[in-house]
Amino acid sequence: MKYVDEFRDPILARHLIAHIEKLVPLAGGTEEKPIAIMEICGGHTHAIFRYGLDRLLPAGLEFLHGPGCPVCVLPMSRVDDCIEIAERKEVIFTTFGDAMRVPGTRKSLMQAKADGADIRMVYSPLDALALARKFPDRQVVFFGLGFETTMPATALTVLTAARDGVSNFFLFCNHILVPPPLRALLQDPQMRIDGFIGPGHVSMITGAKPYRFIAGEFGKPLVIAGFEPLDLLQSISMVLEQLAEGRAEIENQYARLVLEDGNPQAMAAIDTVFEPRDSFDWRGLGEIDHSGVKIRPAYAAYDAEQKFGVGYGAGKTAGREPDGCRCGDVIKGLAKPTACPKFGTECLPEQPLGALMVSSEGACAAYYQYGGVRQEAAE
Repeated sequence: MKYVDEFRDPILARHLIAHIEKLVPLAGGTEEKPIAIMEICGGHTHAIFRYGLDRLLPAGLEFLHGPGCPVCVLPMSRVDDCIEIAERKEVIFTTFGDAMRVPGTRKSLMQAKADGADIRMVYSPLDALALARKFPDRQVVFFGLGFETTMPATALTVLTAARDGVSNFFLFCNHILVPPPLRALLQDPQMRIDGFIGPGHVSMITGAKPYRFIAGEFGKPLVIAGFEPLDLLQSISMVLEQLAEGRAEIENQYARLVLEDGNPQAMAAIDTVFEPRDSFDWRGLGEIDHSGVKIRPAYAAYDAEQKFGVGYGAGKTAGREPDGCRCGDVIKGLAKPTACPKFGTECLPEQPLGALMVSSEGACAAYYQYGGVRQEAAE
């Protein structure tokens, strides 16, 4: 790849679309019973709608939008925990911008900031560590969230704090893992998933091996994909080729960046700082075994859960979603955003009711920004 235009070539796109149109009936897809392909990553959801791929592909193919948006699957109780920490006068609470407007049961972090809490948006955990150095008399907490993609940076920041003896930096760890919720979805009798478009950024860290159970145990194909239009079209065709040929394998379309074994250095940093939780609660999916990580005892001095006595395992419930909100069904692939009665009316990007309208990777935000009116009219 030299230029991004190579992956947006309209001639190549037309060839791939024609190939997909031939493959869909061979794979068993019809308008009445379309082939259901779940794109796991929210970045892929936005790319599909941004480039209009949903309109270009045949009616015998349906996209399901998976749980690959970390802000979207954050339970309301985790937001409540953040606010409980942030409202302490000795605390500077830091977070990525996407999490600021996610509603908790009482308020969002943005509202807590307006009420006087010292909450600051940062671009990386190292920014939070820099604040801890600058304000040694304050307790600086970083809200660590995200999948395997963002875990290495958080882990390395904790290691840096330990190496340099920074004692007023803490991590509120809500990092989660991609494979466990996919297993939960495949075990759900309500779900019909024929194949997966695998996450590109996560796979740069983990490699392809963590997805092998999808093909080996459940007989479903998965193709790791890049984020440009031709990446996605080629990946869709690769999934359909497997289905047409009766195969189920883990393939890597994004080979220019994703290696089979991922990034060993990044994985080593994750393993040094974090260990699996027994279970973690996901918005819309509930408790999933071994789907989150926590700080290892060796680095407990940096654990905000222990420092402030809040967080997972503190006996709190996940929190009740607003009446009528269907974020959970959308995350599970059981409903499209436009099936939610709140979509585009009471739930808007400026005043979201659910996390899927907040996040830049949320399915509801993608539908609203790129296709909400069209999708609503089609129904």
